[in-house]
Amino acid sequence: MRRRGIGLNMGSKLKVAGLVAVGALAGALTTLQFSAYARSAFSPLPLEELQQLAAVFGIVKSDYVESVDEKKLITDAISGMVAGLDPHSQYFDKKSFKEFREGTSGKFVGVGIEIGMEDGVVKIVSPIEGSPAFRAGLKSGDLITRIDDTAVKGLTMDQAVKRMRGEPATKVTLTIFRKAESRSFPVTITREEIRVQSVRAKMVEPGFAWLRVSQFQDRTVDDFVRKLDELYKQDPNLKGLVLDLRNDPGGLLEGAVAMSAAFLPSDVVVVSTNGQLQDSKAIFKATPEHYLRRGGNDPLRRLPDAVKKVPLVVLVNEGSASASEIVAGALQDHKRATVMGAQTFGKGSVQTVRQLSAETALKITTARYYTPSGRSIQAKGIVPDVWLDETAEGNVFAALRTREADLSKHLKEGEEGKDEAREKAREEARKKLEEMSKNNEIKPLPEFGSAEDFPLQQALNQLKGQPVMASKSATERKAQASGS
Repeated sequence: MRRRGIGLNMGSKLKVAGLVAVGALAGALTTLQFSAYARSAFSPLPLEELQQLAAVFGIVKSDYVESVDEKKLITDAISGMVAGLDPHSQYFDKKSFKEFREGTSGKFVGVGIEIGMEDGVVKIVSPIEGSPAFRAGLKSGDLITRIDDTAVKGLTMDQAVKRMRGEPATKVTLTIFRKAESRSFPVTITREEIRVQSVRAKMVEPGFAWLRVSQFQDRTVDDFVRKLDELYKQDPNLKGLVLDLRNDPGGLLEGAVAMSAAFLPSDVVVVSTNGQLQDSKAIFKATPEHYLRRGGNDPLRRLPDAVKKVPLVVLVNEGSASASEIVAGALQDHKRATVMGAQTFGKGSVQTVRQLSAETALKITTARYYTPSGRSIQAKGIVPDVWLDETAEGNVFAALRTREADLSKHLKEGEEGKDEAREKAREEARKKLEEMSKNNEIKPLPEFGSAEDFPLQQALNQLKGQPVMASKSATERKAQASGS
């Protein structure tokens, strides 16, 4: 998805490499462009269908069991029309547009989760690190079946997000179904302003550093530069760096271009876009004019020259989407880094925000993203150079995770047949889940960046030239990826 701050760059629009559309954040996230609304040439309007719309409007207005507000009917009609396009297009009314702009700034009031939909209920893609939901112990894969007294079944994602958002210090009770434990339980969470710490870094051992980007926000590039500069002050002769983009749902496109540019030669292609409109056909290079907004100094100038040559591993997983996929794809195509982990989410479409009035807007998909070599990210994602399991015991439940290709109405990339290999892997994972749940064998995954973080340890082995414990099912997963 593309969520981006409302600022201008590259003409009258701002692109954002957004947060996963499966990633509505309770706050919400996505990769976007902001653009003034420009009326394009329309083909003749379908008068018969418009007459039917007017007839339905009239019947609902006159015959419905209760009086219905006319403005609400029109708003609902617009919302339904846009929602029927794909999972990432959306009509913003006054309230949702305000919330959207708050979310793209990296600050919003809510519980702090990135969500998707599964079987008509809300699925937690990832709790935001340090948020009330994170502290309450909510986990990736948890299903939200009720929000206070309202059943989630039947709600749209936007409606669910609205019920979880609210004023600071107010409470919301979420009923959680945790598949791994085959149980439901309530969790009461106090809403607060969420300030996502998008960049963390540390020296994991002498000569080797870990830098994690959890989301691409307004200040992510500045924080990235500051953290990376601090690492080099601790060790000017850094031997290797792990760039951790796991569960990073995306954000600003400029941030993705800037982060890629930090490691790449000047002026090489980072990402391109292509769509119906002429202004949706663009190439973004590793140059300041393609990642700076509102002018200003280039923050990358503060980085030491050694950053361009430091051995680099990029960690990704099924939760890496949009902006993080752009970075991984660019560094992979230019052979600047080894990408390790799992096949990414596959959020490869561009959303443009067209402001309709001072308080309303339309977020609509206008283009697809392509890596420097011309690979489409949409519904495919980035396939790692080295497949890794999440633990030494294997990736038991990776097959159950939602990806772009699983979303209803997702943009298809070429002919997408039924992925029998993936379906088989999912069925096996479900059976394994049931078995482990009965035997109480399910353990939470280690925290990213910890000493128990298996993929991180394998990334360090890669940087040191030591043996890597690659995925036990690498052959099957590569076959699955090539067919997806």
